[in-house]
Amino acid sequence: MATSEVHLRICEQEILKYDLEVKALIQDINECKGPQSKLTELNGDVKKSFHNLRLRIQNLEQMAMEQDKESDRQTLIIQVEGHRKQMHSNQTAWRKSNLASKLSIDNMEKQALLNGADSGARQRKISKQDLAHTSSDITKNLMSISRMMAQQVNQSEETITTLATSSRTIHETNDEFKTMTGTIHLGRKLITKYNRRELTDKLLIFLALALFLATVFYILKKRIFPFF
Repeated sequence: MATSEVHLRICEQEILKYDLEVKALIQDINECKGPQSKLTELNGDVKKSFHNLRLRIQNLEQMAMEQDKESDRQTLIIQVEGHRKQMHSNQTAWRKSNLASKLSIDNMEKQALLNGADSGARQRKISKQDLAHTSSDITKNLMSISRMMAQQVNQSEETITTLATSSRTIHETNDEFKTMTGTIHLGRKLITKYNRRELTDKLLIFLALALFLATVFYILKKRIFPFF
C-alpha cells in the first residue's frame, strides 16, 4: 500500500475518533448536574476535541488537493464537506446542550438560594460575596455563550467560502475538459482530411504512372513495329 493511502486512512480514522469523542462529551454535558466547575471542565475538553477534529479535516482536504486523478480528488472533497457538516451539527448540539445545562445548574443554584432563604440559620450563612460570585459566574456563562455563537457564525462563513471555492474549481475543470474535447475533435477532423488527401495523391500518382507507361509503350510500338 502506498504511503499516501496509509496517511489517508490514518487521517480518516482520527477524524472518526475525534467525532466520537465530541459526541460522548456532549452527552456528558447533557447529563451534567453541576457544579459549574465540572461543566467548565467538560467544555474545555470539547474545545480540544473540536480543535483536533478541525485540523484532521483540513489535513484530509489538503490530501484531496494533492490527488493526481480528478475522480479521487472530487471523492475526497465530498468526504471533507460531509465531515464539516457533521462537525457543524456537533457544534450546534454542543451549544444547545451547554445552554440547557447552564440554565439547569443556574436554576438549581437559585432554588438552593431560595430554599435557604426560608431558613434563618442558612440565610445568615449566605454572604454578599457568595451572591456576587454567583452573579459573576452567570455573567461569565452568558459571555461564553455569546463567544460560542460568534465562533459558529465565523465557521459558517468559512464553510460558505470553501463551498464557493470548490464550486469554482469544479466549474473551471469542466471548462478545461470542454476545451480539450473540442481540440481532440478538431485534431480528428484534420487527421481524417489528411488521410483522404493522401489517398487522392496516391491515386493521381498511379494514374500518371499508368499514362506514362502507356505512352512509352505506344512510342516503342510505333518505332519497332511501324506497320502495325
